[in-house]
Amino acid sequence: MNKISEHRNKAKVSQAGLAKTIGVTPSTIGNYESGIRNINVEMCWKIVKALNQLGTECTFDDVFPDPQEDCETKGHAVKPPIKGANGE
Repeated sequence: MNKISEHRNKAKVSQAGLAKTIGVTPSTIGNYESGIRNINVEMCWKIVKALNQLGTECTFDDVFPDPQEDCETKGHAVKPPIKGANGE
């Protein structure tokens, strides 16, 4: 899950304000924040750069943490499958 809203709120910027800065609609920002819409890497970088311009200091990893690491820190580590009796 991304942390766009967390960093946007730190910068005291509305969805509309962030949207205007990166050239999308406010509903697009809302969809990104809620995970309804997938974000490509180029747009992720635009969001991080805009958040920094708008007053919050953040890195790509701050806003878009590695999902694997996020699971591990919450005790939901992905474990390899257990092989069955037939070796699969």
